[in-house]
Amino acid sequence: MLNIAVFVSGGGTNLQALLDAQQAGQICGGQIVAVMASKPGVYALERAAKHGIAAEVVRKAEYADTAQYAQAMLQFLHRHQIGLIVLAGFLSIVPEEVIRAYPNKIINIHPSLIPSFCGPGFYGLRVHQAVLDAGVKVTGATVHFVNEVVDGGAILFQKAVSVEEDDTPETLQRRVMEQAEWKLLPLAVSKFCEGKIQVEGRRTRILP
Repeated sequence: MLNIAVFVSGGGTNLQALLDAQQAGQICGGQIVAVMASKPGVYALERAAKHGIAAEVVRKAEYADTAQYAQAMLQFLHRHQIGLIVLAGFLSIVPEEVIRAYPNKIINIHPSLIPSFCGPGFYGLRVHQAVLDAGVKVTGATVHFVNEVVDGGAILFQKAVSVEEDDTPETLQRRVMEQAEWKLLPLAVSKFCEGKIQVEGRRTRILP
């Protein structure tokens, strides 16, 4: 059974989707054992507590430099014997030291169809506002591996979501979460834990 850590920065709706999937037996071969938040007081920490999952806050501002911040992260991960890291609305940049220590073992959910509307500065409602400003008719969500390039890792799963005429960033964000993010993330986690994802360069192969 693979130990999973979920990194969060806010309300934890994607964390909740994972917890619900786990409770329903939809995550095979793995279990969420730890949650790490980038700041205190976020509701995601309460979600973890309600499910009896160990949770800690690791704030970048509390460390003298990125190397110390990375070391704190790695200590947290080693302490819980983590085999998979899931970024579920985690708004801090993962240090390269952590990425190198967990190659193709960190996955992220991004609220657009990469390579559109992604990269530095594209997070939260900013993504959905950019989608509306561009006038595109279809958006969606992407689950991808994390590497040193923001939103640049190999893609695992994508799902399209229609943009409606009267959408606001908030209504579009909700639809993308409900129709794509909350479905794709538990699927990707389960496939990873089952050993059904192969990485071939920038491509991934999902085994049956």
